Amino acid sequence: MTGSPNLYLLSDATGETAEKMVMAALTQFRKKDVRISRYSHVRTKNAIYEVLDEALQNQGLVVYTIVNRELAQMVNDECNSLGVPSIDLITPLLMKFSEFLGRDPGETPDLLHGVDEEYFRRVEALEFTIKHDDGQEVRQLANADIILAGISRTSKTPLSVYLAHRGWKVANVPLVKGIAPPPELFTVDPGRIAGLVIDPQRLVELRAARLRNLGQDPKTAYADFEEIEEELAASKKIFRKQHWVMIDVTGKAVEETANEVLVKLGLK
Repeated sequence: MTGSPNLYLLSDATGETAEKMVMAALTQFRKKDVRISRYSHVRTKNAIYEVLDEALQNQGLVVYTIVNRELAQMVNDECNSLGVPSIDLITPLLMKFSEFLGRDPGETPDLLHGVDEEYFRRVEALEFTIKHDDGQEVRQLANADIILAGISRTSKTPLSVYLAHRGWKVANVPLVKGIAPPPELFTVDPGRIAGLVIDPQRLVELRAARLRNLGQDPKTAYADFEEIEEELAASKKIFRKQHWVMIDVTGKAVEETANEVLVKLGLK
């Protein structure tokens, strides 16, 4: 065989299960480059013939997860007839479960895919949220499910990450005294924006603790009570003017605040 070995992954669903298992196995062969071709939703005989013809031509290995027993048997028989090596990842498992549970498998593709979709939706949401933390990528605010706005230390980031783990794409934008908020913040649907507020004395404590952790003097304007009151008043003025829902995070667990955000934005 010349060139990189060829692997052909066949599935009557997405093929993600086969690919994950193959990639896990290939980690034991680090020095070997393998060309992987994945074929999803293979549910007809013609589709199977096409893939097997290519596998034969390129001396490839066929790995398949096909829950339909008739099609799985066809792949097995055709590979044996053509002399193409193959591995059935799902049928032996289904048969063993059938024996153990005392009933036949449903042979329905994509049952696992619903779980995978949820998982990947959360991963995508988390990636989006990290990229849009603390005012980054404000040009993409329109793509967020939820936008959080507030002055420093009003729990924007932990709240964003918690919501992202639940599948929501979240962007958060800091409001800084003396600096105009990004104009993009005022062009998106106001029904997706929540303004975060907090008790000023509690915010003094949070900011002073942050400064101490950074080895800085806690007695600065950043942690000054009057300065904080002005910042909060200015942020509330924006929230009211833009008709954004207002969420008080004082003394609340992130789960409780997240639930309030979803309820007030009509997402729950």
